[in-house]
Amino acid sequence: MRVKPFGATGPALPTIGQGTWDMPEAGARRREAQQAIRRGIELGMTHLDTAEMYGAGGVEEMLGEAIAVIPRERIFITSKVLPSNASYAGTIAACERTLRRLRLSELDCYLLHWPSEEPLEETMRALRALVDAGKTRFVGVSNFDAQEMLEAQRLLGDVPLACNQVLYHLRERGIEHRLLPAARAAGIAIVAYTPFGRGRFPRDAARPDGVLGRIARKHAATPRQVMLAFLTRDDALFAIPKASSEAHVAENAAAGDLVLDAEDLAAIDAAFPIGDDGPLATL
Repeated sequence: MRVKPFGATGPALPTIGQGTWDMPEAGARRREAQQAIRRGIELGMTHLDTAEMYGAGGVEEMLGEAIAVIPRERIFITSKVLPSNASYAGTIAACERTLRRLRLSELDCYLLHWPSEEPLEETMRALRALVDAGKTRFVGVSNFDAQEMLEAQRLLGDVPLACNQVLYHLRERGIEHRLLPAARAAGIAIVAYTPFGRGRFPRDAARPDGVLGRIARKHAATPRQVMLAFLTRDDALFAIPKASSEAHVAENAAAGDLVLDAEDLAAIDAAFPIGDDGPLATL
């Protein structure tokens, strides 16, 4: 599994991590998901992402139980505060609740889940306070455009903004217009969620006669692995696909060692152009 610096002052993290959105919270499927998470860690996907929004805290509890047997130093845990809780006091309280559900004394990274009606200055002040108190090592944002991201970085003062977590897949490449160049210049990591898209996209895109299928055969890989390799091709880019089965986890992990050549990148770029429309085109 390839690793690279997570932001300008962050640790080296695996290119591919593990997301937990919509993970099972009860029963046999919960246990299967927990085993998949632990298998992913064994395979090098040690960056684990969650949020208080997921299952109203239930997914954090599920993850906390899954990692209870894992040495703390082996894993990097990220969670997120809801915008509705993002006042100064609300952010502090939300982080404490998250820590209890995860059975941790400290997070590795804590994010504002998306822009809030609460003053951004107050949320960033709370994130600084959490760093100072040893409740989180790093802080970041999610679903911020370039201007919002850089303003958050400014408001943090001497505390670096580690990352911005955003929607990014082959049919949503709008972040490449402004957000990715701005993040790269500022030393901010971009973390791609939903890297396989939604609906029928992954299945349709993976046809054997398609570009992804041809490149996959060339590298003895799968189309999904090719997708992940493309989406993490830049030093600033990471991805956190969700997988609730060990087979899917193993497939995702193998993408962390796949390096596409210039011909591959050009073919994918032509087949899935950035475009100039859509909600992320101005990012």
